[in-house]
Amino acid sequence: MLLAGDLGAGKTAFVRGMAEGLGIDPREVSSPTFTLIQEYRGGRLTLFHVDLYRVQPTEVDDLGLDEITLGGGVTAIEWPDRLPRPFDGAVRVAIARSDGDERVIEIEN
Repeated sequence: MLLAGDLGAGKTAFVRGMAEGLGIDPREVSSPTFTLIQEYRGGRLTLFHVDLYRVQPTEVDDLGLDEITLGGGVTAIEWPDRLPRPFDGAVRVAIARSDGDERVIEIEN
Protein backbone atom coordinates (compact mmCIF):
# COMPACT_ATOMS: atom_id res chain seq x y z
CA MET A 1 0.00 0.00 0.00
CA LEU A 2 1.36 3.40 -1.00
CA LEU A 3 0.34 6.26 1.30
CA ALA A 4 0.57 9.77 -0.10
CA GLY A 5 -0.20 13.00 1.72
CA ASP A 6 1.38 16.10 3.18
CA LEU A 7 3.04 16.17 6.60
CA GLY A 8 0.37 15.72 9.24
CA ALA A 9 -2.24 14.45 6.78
CA GLY A 10 -2.81 11.27 8.76
CA LYS A 11 -0.72 8.61 7.04
CA THR A 12 0.53 7.09 10.29
CA ALA A 13 -2.97 7.28 11.78
CA PHE A 14 -4.16 5.31 8.74
CA VAL A 15 -1.47 2.68 9.42
CA ARG A 16 -2.65 2.48 13.04
CA GLY A 17 -6.09 1.56 11.72
CA MET A 18 -4.53 -1.08 9.49
CA ALA A 19 -2.65 -2.48 12.49
CA GLU A 20 -5.83 -2.71 14.52
CA GLY A 21 -7.56 -4.52 11.65
CA LEU A 22 -4.69 -7.02 11.59
CA GLY A 23 -4.95 -7.62 15.34
CA ILE A 24 -1.88 -5.53 16.25
CA ASP A 25 -2.12 -3.01 19.08
CA PRO A 26 -2.40 0.36 17.28
CA ARG A 27 -0.67 2.08 20.21
CA GLU A 28 2.53 0.30 19.15
CA VAL A 29 2.54 2.03 15.75
CA SER A 30 4.70 5.12 15.46
CA SER A 31 6.07 7.04 12.52
CA PRO A 32 9.25 5.40 11.24
CA THR A 33 10.66 8.72 9.99
CA PHE A 34 14.06 8.13 11.59
CA THR A 35 14.13 4.31 11.65
CA LEU A 36 12.77 4.10 8.07
CA ILE A 37 11.11 0.69 8.57
CA GLN A 38 9.07 -0.57 11.52
CA GLU A 39 7.97 -4.20 11.71
CA TYR A 40 4.94 -5.19 13.78
CA ARG A 41 4.20 -8.84 14.52
CA GLY A 42 1.56 -10.54 16.61
CA GLY A 43 -1.42 -10.03 14.36
CA ARG A 44 -2.91 -12.13 11.58
CA LEU A 45 -0.14 -10.84 9.28
CA THR A 46 3.12 -8.98 9.84
CA LEU A 47 2.83 -5.24 9.17
CA PHE A 48 5.79 -3.38 7.69
CA HIS A 49 5.55 0.41 7.98
CA VAL A 50 8.03 2.28 5.78
CA ASP A 51 8.67 6.04 5.74
CA LEU A 52 10.71 7.35 2.80
CA TYR A 53 10.51 11.04 3.78
CA ARG A 54 14.23 11.33 4.53
CA VAL A 55 15.39 8.99 1.75
CA GLN A 56 16.55 9.93 -1.73
CA PRO A 57 15.20 7.81 -4.61
CA THR A 58 18.73 6.53 -5.28
CA GLU A 59 18.89 5.13 -1.70
CA VAL A 60 15.59 3.23 -1.79
CA ASP A 61 16.99 0.07 -3.38
CA ASP A 62 19.33 -0.35 -0.38
CA LEU A 63 16.31 -0.76 1.94
CA GLY A 64 15.29 -4.18 0.58
CA LEU A 65 11.69 -3.20 -0.12
CA ASP A 66 11.36 -5.80 -2.89
CA GLU A 67 12.08 -8.56 -0.37
CA ILE A 68 9.71 -7.07 2.20
CA THR A 69 6.81 -6.66 -0.22
CA LEU A 70 7.22 -10.16 -1.64
CA GLY A 71 7.82 -11.86 1.71
CA GLY A 72 4.20 -11.92 2.89
CA GLY A 73 2.46 -9.65 5.28
CA VAL A 74 1.24 -6.12 4.65
CA THR A 75 3.51 -3.25 3.66
CA ALA A 76 2.51 0.41 4.03
CA ILE A 77 4.92 2.88 2.38
CA GLU A 78 4.68 6.57 3.21
CA TRP A 79 6.05 9.11 0.69
CA PRO A 80 5.86 6.77 -2.34
CA ASP A 81 6.95 9.62 -4.63
CA ARG A 82 10.50 8.74 -3.55
CA LEU A 83 10.27 5.23 -4.99
CA PRO A 84 12.51 4.85 -8.06
CA ARG A 85 9.81 2.68 -9.71
CA PRO A 86 6.23 1.70 -8.90
CA PHE A 87 5.28 -1.58 -7.24
CA ASP A 88 3.00 -3.62 -9.50
CA GLY A 89 -0.40 -4.20 -7.95
CA ALA A 90 0.09 -1.73 -5.09
CA VAL A 91 -2.97 0.05 -3.76
CA ARG A 92 -2.47 3.82 -3.64
CA VAL A 93 -4.08 5.84 -0.85
CA ALA A 94 -4.02 9.64 -0.99
CA ILE A 95 -4.91 11.47 2.22
CA ALA A 96 -5.60 15.21 2.27
CA ARG A 97 -6.73 17.54 5.03
CA SER A 98 -10.21 18.98 4.74
CA ASP A 99 -12.13 21.17 7.19
CA GLY A 100 -11.02 20.89 10.82
CA ASP A 101 -10.08 17.32 11.69
CA GLU A 102 -11.70 15.84 8.57
CA ARG A 103 -9.69 14.08 5.86
CA VAL A 104 -10.41 13.25 2.25
CA ILE A 105 -9.15 9.76 1.37
CA GLU A 106 -8.89 8.52 -2.20
CA ILE A 107 -8.07 4.87 -2.85
CA GLU A 108 -7.09 3.48 -6.24
CA ASN A 109 -5.92 0.04 -7.33
